[in-house]
Amino acid sequence: MSVERPLAGPFVDYQSVTEYLYGLKAGGVKFGIDRMRRLVDALGHPERSYPVVHIAGTNGKGSVAAMVESIFRAAGYRTGLYTSPHLVKLGERVQVDRQLLTEAEIVEYTNELGPVVERIAALAPDEQPTFFEFMTAMAFLQFQRKQVDVAVVEVGMGGRLDATNVVEPAVTVITSIGLDHCVELGGTFAQIAREKAGIIKPGRPVVMGRLPGEAEQVVREVAAQNGAPVHSVRAIFGEDIAGYPLTNLEGDYQRWNAATATLVARLLNAACRAAAPGAPRPGANTDPTLTEARPLAADVIARGLRHVSWPGRWQRATLGGRPLILDASHNPEGAEVLEQNLRILVAATGRKPVIVVGALGEFRARALLAVVVRYAREVHLVAPHQARASTFEEMLAVVPEAGRSLVHRGRLEQIFPDAHTCTLGGPDDIIVVTGSIYLLGEVLERIEPGRGAGEGRLQDF
Repeated sequence: MSVERPLAGPFVDYQSVTEYLYGLKAGGVKFGIDRMRRLVDALGHPERSYPVVHIAGTNGKGSVAAMVESIFRAAGYRTGLYTSPHLVKLGERVQVDRQLLTEAEIVEYTNELGPVVERIAALAPDEQPTFFEFMTAMAFLQFQRKQVDVAVVEVGMGGRLDATNVVEPAVTVITSIGLDHCVELGGTFAQIAREKAGIIKPGRPVVMGRLPGEAEQVVREVAAQNGAPVHSVRAIFGEDIAGYPLTNLEGDYQRWNAATATLVARLLNAACRAAAPGAPRPGANTDPTLTEARPLAADVIARGLRHVSWPGRWQRATLGGRPLILDASHNPEGAEVLEQNLRILVAATGRKPVIVVGALGEFRARALLAVVVRYAREVHLVAPHQARASTFEEMLAVVPEAGRSLVHRGRLEQIFPDAHTCTLGGPDDIIVVTGSIYLLGEVLERIEPGRGAGEGRLQDF
């Protein structure tokens, strides 16, 4: 059944804009970048106005993006950051100097982009840009208008056919390769790596995080075909985690991400000389391959890594005087990292935590729950408010038999009835919320009301 194409404004308020954007989202995900190419061409290619670091990967791409942004902001540069999905508010996706895109700005950009989208969509029914493409265009325009010195752009899914792949990056990054989104990207490390390596551009340096051997081979092959030099975290920093950069984000894997961000910063700094900190900005920087720059001091990189803001990644909080940990873990590779963190937590406290879990799909739920039941005193299964969310029954079905007695059906409204209360466990229990990033967003909306009302129906993709 075809979805009726939403009409583009003009819009006078934020509510009508979100209805329009939801109409775009209802059109679903459409792979391919031809629509995005037409859209940025119609806009005069705002994405060419600043150096870009383009980041793909199964896991870690958001953390690396936040780290790179933090490093350059610590150095005094004006930064753009484009990530997805959002946790609570749509404006989280597009940030300048970590200031969220405001509701008023979203209204203005939607009114500006709407007629352009209408003209493109008139060419053919399938030419209607998707919700993600619309938001990507909004990010490119915001970064141009705010005259950022550098933009950090996270891939939505895959890479080769992702809307963000219209950029000509100063640096390309592949953070990790794991088995996720296999229907769309392929069922092997090599197939997924080839899709993500599709963001590699001729002559532009590539930073490569920790990849399985067959995935690394593919990335190096694609890079060689493009004459793109590869900078490997493993080759430069070695295998001993003790020699990796420190960051305020917890976990050994975050030190791998910190090393990845460090290499990006060293390379990307060469593209940022056009607007030195404190100097008047000349406007559009049309050459994203600038090579002359003063190097970033090691202490600036270290300072940036010590002050990274990236919620939901083993994020520690206190709720009603009790410790709460929020950790997105949505695929098998993430489950391995979760297991390491839970093992350390139990060893340090001598007590198993109470764990709240929600997942999207059997594949993710199975890997996640196999880990959770080994380290939990209780497990409370909650279905996120998303169409792809696993139900309680679906999650229960993949819980190992030995862990079934730990499991309870949960509802966030009962678990977190207000911003100061968690009803689970006792006064000495640590509460861990893990699984889908959408579940974490719903929890943050409840315990941090200052974030505003959640925009969950615009979260997915």
